Amino acid sequence: MAATLTQERFTGPDWIFERKFDGIRLLAYKRGNDVRLYSRNRLPQNMPKLADAIQRLPVDEVILDGEITWDRDGVYDVFDILWLNGRDVTRLPLEERHALLESLPLKAPIRPVAQLDDPEPWTRAREEGWEGVIAKRRGSPYEHRRSPHWLKMKCEATQELVVGGFTDPQGARVGLGALLVGYFEGEDFVFAGKIGTGFDTKLLLDLRARLDALEIPKSPFTKATGLPRLRAHWVRPEMVVQVAFIEWTVNGKLRHPRLLSVRFDKPADQVVREG
Repeated sequence: MAATLTQERFTGPDWIFERKFDGIRLLAYKRGNDVRLYSRNRLPQNMPKLADAIQRLPVDEVILDGEITWDRDGVYDVFDILWLNGRDVTRLPLEERHALLESLPLKAPIRPVAQLDDPEPWTRAREEGWEGVIAKRRGSPYEHRRSPHWLKMKCEATQELVVGGFTDPQGARVGLGALLVGYFEGEDFVFAGKIGTGFDTKLLLDLRARLDALEIPKSPFTKATGLPRLRAHWVRPEMVVQVAFIEWTVNGKLRHPRLLSVRFDKPADQVVREG
């Protein structure tokens, strides 16, 4: 079961939250004394210490799902169970599968993933340097696909950027499609990517009116790899926005950006790439 990335931040009684670990996704199969370990893409994994620990579990058959740290000698953090003693348990509700996991005497290097009770678990994830958190819908079965019942919230960075253009809306969207943003690097205005989420209808219309007043005939970007040309409008680089994103790509673009706010208190020419 794979989680679906979400940009939303929420809590509620219908969801439980767990830490998202940064490691190798690993399925552990035990049948009698035979233990096999596989990555998510079904490649066999050779991890003798973990295999020995799985073999010592006092069950005849079990399939566990979890994550192991990159050094392959670390902890196996188990967050789900698919099979137990001849029984397929994937259709059981999440809470019942967790109860089955808790009934197993897991010992190092195996440990169950703990549920988080923080009011804003993504804030704790950022403060403690985690990769993110996973939100899991209560009552959900285990699915052999990317599921909307598991949502991953990755920790985000923030960055001030300057709007250098925008694209036209498509379909039922109004105002604009995406903001084209960048930052200053010496004398250059560098294109950093497109922002298409984080807007409501009122903001889309308000931004379009403000940007129409700044429109110019040519692109203001002087370094513009990957800049869209179709249905694009260019503006004087004066509007500053605050953006959340997962990371910078190797090509110097924002990964999964979303708009946080429009900044009216910062001069555009002071916006540089941070970090």
